[in-house]
Amino acid sequence: MDNNTDIRPFHVDIPQAELDDLRDRLTRTRWPRQISGTGWERGVPVDYLKDLADYWTNGFDWRAQEKTLNEHPQFVTTIDGQDIHFLHARSPEPDALPLILSHGWPGSFVDFLDVIGPLTDPRAHGGDPADAFHVVVPSLPGFGFSHPVRDPGWGNLFRVAAAFGELMARLGYERFAAQGGDVGGGVTMLLPMAAPGRVVATHINGPSPYPFGPPIELDGLSDADRARAERFNAARQDGLGYLHLQSTRPQTLAYSLNDSPIGQLAWIAEKFKEWTDPAAELPEDAVDRDRLLTNVSLYWFTGSGASSADILYEGMRAYREMASSQPTDDQFGDDQFGAAQSGAAQSGGPSVPAPPQGIAVFAADMTIRALADPANTVDHWAEFGRGGHFPALETPDLLVGDLREFFRVAR
Repeated sequence: MDNNTDIRPFHVDIPQAELDDLRDRLTRTRWPRQISGTGWERGVPVDYLKDLADYWTNGFDWRAQEKTLNEHPQFVTTIDGQDIHFLHARSPEPDALPLILSHGWPGSFVDFLDVIGPLTDPRAHGGDPADAFHVVVPSLPGFGFSHPVRDPGWGNLFRVAAAFGELMARLGYERFAAQGGDVGGGVTMLLPMAAPGRVVATHINGPSPYPFGPPIELDGLSDADRARAERFNAARQDGLGYLHLQSTRPQTLAYSLNDSPIGQLAWIAEKFKEWTDPAAELPEDAVDRDRLLTNVSLYWFTGSGASSADILYEGMRAYREMASSQPTDDQFGDDQFGAAQSGAAQSGGPSVPAPPQGIAVFAADMTIRALADPANTVDHWAEFGRGGHFPALETPDLLVGDLREFFRVAR
């Protein structure tokens, strides 16, 4: 780890010149034509994106969102040669449990803004003060203000987990809980190995099946599991274009994401359409439009579209190596903690007993318990009829409730 352990205050303040440049680029967009009669099946429709871009240009107030971001204490510290940005909200409750929340792609620390208050101060939000948390929300290296990435290798999630364990130690949290989804879920599962003996419990949302595995057989599944299996099979068939491109040619993609705000907007908006609650017709039906554009703006201002693609490139290469060494027939190639143990071992991490583990599956998720947890070893499994890949944004009430309930085992 880096010898400089200083924790430096951080204040979001995007220069006005960058806001002016964004507006200028948006107003000069060279729009493509769209074939008549086509829609989302070919990607983001032109009419939809024009409307969203018009709001980004003429209705969205970045300075107001910036003010909201700065209401939460933020900091930067250098770990393993990399600047790590993080939000740190301490609870007024003296016995609060430290909790680190890790976002995924295409998310950011912005994802968690609506859960910070209820988690840190349940007394003020109709909850039990005994369920309070001290909340730490880091930005993954290459995402948001954990930027620029100074050297290759941060796609190795064990390295990220080790950095996050060091971050919690610098904050004085020797004992803590962890939660995450998507890439952040992988980091969360590796934290017990990266910070041995310090992680009291882990919780992940929407763990995804290995995307390159075989299709799921539908026979014998319940109605709910059949719907999940059908979503998985459909995504496996035509929903992985973004992943193939980012995991094979991130630099080629980087030019578009770094030079065109419309390109960056479409790249993220498509995922919010496909991965949010199936009952939501459009992304803003599932997620507040201003919050969605705050996230996209953060990617734009920090150049995170390009750098996060590089991180996913490295991560997928490591994943393929791990998966090829673990041939199995179940949905995940192994149970979640077993896969994490293997990844840690390949990264030089220790093998340690698994702490209590919780999993939350939301309406858009594709996880089937009989396939993901065939031995029924997960300590807490919750399924919800609302929400999707971004539960802290879509259904913060459900996520907060599940975290309060599960993490009582660790207090």
